Amino acid sequence: MSVGFKLSADLLEALSGLSEETVVEIAVRTLGTVREMVGDHVRHNVYFIDFPAKVPDTFDFWMRCIAEALADDATYERTLAQLGTGVVDLLTLPSYGNYRHTYAEMLAAHDELIAAAGDRMTVLHLGGTPDDEVTALYLALARSTTPLGEEGLRDLGSLAGSCAEGPQPEAIPVRENRAVVNLARIDAGVDLLLDSVTDVLRLACALSDGDVTLVEPTRFRSLSRPVRRVLLAGLDSVVAATPAKLADVTAHREAFKRLGERLHPHEYRARWPHAADVFAVARGEKEARSFGSRVEELLAAGDVTGAARLLVAAPGTLFRSLDRLLRACTVQDERDAVTTAAEQVAPQVSARVLLSVREHLHNRTEDTGERRVFVNRLGRAWVAADTRRPVPAPERTRMIATPDAETRSRLPEPGHLLIDPDILDVALPLSGRATAAGLGVLPRGSLSPVDGELLRFFVHWKQTSRSTDYDLSALMLDASYTTVSWLSYTALTEVGGEHSGDITDAPDGASEFINLRLGAVRGTYIVPQVNIYSGEGFEEVEESFFGFMLRDVEQQGRPFEPRTVRMKSELRGPGRVALPVAFLRGSDGRWRAKWLHLYLKGNPNSNQVEGNRVSVATLLRGIVERDHLAVRHLIDLMADRATATTLWDGTTIPDGPVTYIGLERPDGLHPQSRVFTPENLRDVIPG
Repeated sequence: MSVGFKLSADLLEALSGLSEETVVEIAVRTLGTVREMVGDHVRHNVYFIDFPAKVPDTFDFWMRCIAEALADDATYERTLAQLGTGVVDLLTLPSYGNYRHTYAEMLAAHDELIAAAGDRMTVLHLGGTPDDEVTALYLALARSTTPLGEEGLRDLGSLAGSCAEGPQPEAIPVRENRAVVNLARIDAGVDLLLDSVTDVLRLACALSDGDVTLVEPTRFRSLSRPVRRVLLAGLDSVVAATPAKLADVTAHREAFKRLGERLHPHEYRARWPHAADVFAVARGEKEARSFGSRVEELLAAGDVTGAARLLVAAPGTLFRSLDRLLRACTVQDERDAVTTAAEQVAPQVSARVLLSVREHLHNRTEDTGERRVFVNRLGRAWVAADTRRPVPAPERTRMIATPDAETRSRLPEPGHLLIDPDILDVALPLSGRATAAGLGVLPRGSLSPVDGELLRFFVHWKQTSRSTDYDLSALMLDASYTTVSWLSYTALTEVGGEHSGDITDAPDGASEFINLRLGAVRGTYIVPQVNIYSGEGFEEVEESFFGFMLRDVEQQGRPFEPRTVRMKSELRGPGRVALPVAFLRGSDGRWRAKWLHLYLKGNPNSNQVEGNRVSVATLLRGIVERDHLAVRHLIDLMADRATATTLWDGTTIPDGPVTYIGLERPDGLHPQSRVFTPENLRDVIPG
């Protein structure tokens, strides 16, 4: 409980029947796990020992560092020479950027945390047997209708090996998941799950520890003869069953060429001739016209109706192309042909695509802004001018209604719906890549309430081999996204806030904090960010994570208190500036968190909040003003079939089974209840 976790009644009862030795062993392992979940497994020191009290004015602090350098014989001459030029490098001052006290001395300067009713307390529940838990998690991950994030794919890979010969899901709709499962099946000597030549390519990437999403090129390893035979036999069977699937090769021509160099298909031409055709297409020796090229030819000729008719054979592609097709129409007959084709194939389109297109069209109003925000699968974000024509309003309305009707028909009978109001504005997890690993983390675009008077951000990093300087900053913007102020190592204090001090090297790990009194903050938006000033990137350091805490004003305590941590997120992205989350003040004066999970490219070195204010404001505007499809939407679609719909007040639990959807599973639910929390929220999305 000191770390913010407690045991459910069922779990306490189960533990009470075990031996003392067993309980202690479980306790040690569990406490270590939950401490790491909230970031309490490391020592969070601060530069200013009394933080958030007694943080000096920035200029006064810098002048003190210079004075101390002039008083030091080892740095006197160098500092004096710099003063003569009018510019002093802070990193050359001995008292700047390094802890001036031990962790124990910092703890001694702070009182124990004053407990408050608002402190986070996460309930740990009793699990099943290890075999049951492993099988259930494997099936849930494998049959997911939405792509998993990096952590989910890694977990699926770990579980698939031990589950290869056990129960299997009826279908594995996500191709990346199928590749990970096939990797385990090939090791176990079990038949592969293949229905396209691309499935074989993804499996080959998995065998080489490459990118199964096929976004990044994979350097294929030399493969054993038995494995080569399995891959070639798989290619042959797919093409033999459906020769038209040879056209899929052209989308990944270079990857297939490189794979062919490892598989030596010429050695098996007589046995698997269709597999040899795959590589002949890749080399351009055999023509296999792609589906996409035929669609592009029709659109180039202005035959929108013909393109729509052709796309009926590829329902998902048709839906993804709706915006473009409707903009290309010049007469009403063409618009009718496109919408009729979409309505015809809607039952064959995955719910994830239906919901994604629905969200897209919902935001394609005529007053759409002049900027578009793009986010790739790694979280790298950028903004570009929006030069598209609007989608015609009648067709837009019609194409929003179609996914709604189809999704409603696929949702299960919910019975008694018990809803945590705080989950209503959580964005639907249409992709696991729109979030990050961690505690209390929600999908990109989600909104969640901020209940507390003190908001405190933290970042921790530990370098691997070279000096690394991360800088925690917070940018405050007004309602028009204009900069009001900021907190960083260049602005240690501001109205309502303090920075804990700049740490410039982290061989043993380092932490920085920003403390904000929300009632005193000037502005409408708070955007915390982590800038890489120098050294290793987020994917190079041994460890890096960001989070925030919430406290009441009267709560004293240490700079880092695990019970007050509301969110802790791993920082593992491709850019040099991380934007995990933003905070928005509503018209009612209450603050809410808007989840971003974004990375800016930034500069190779010396990234600062001052230098990226404009790009951050532009990006934030695009995210904030986009209406993300949230859990509320699916609940509205289910509500008319529910026997009852109850907004949970946090206290009363119904006696019978319920379908519970909320941020955390409450204690005392009927054992036959279906429970959906952020950990398995993807299971709410139908197939």
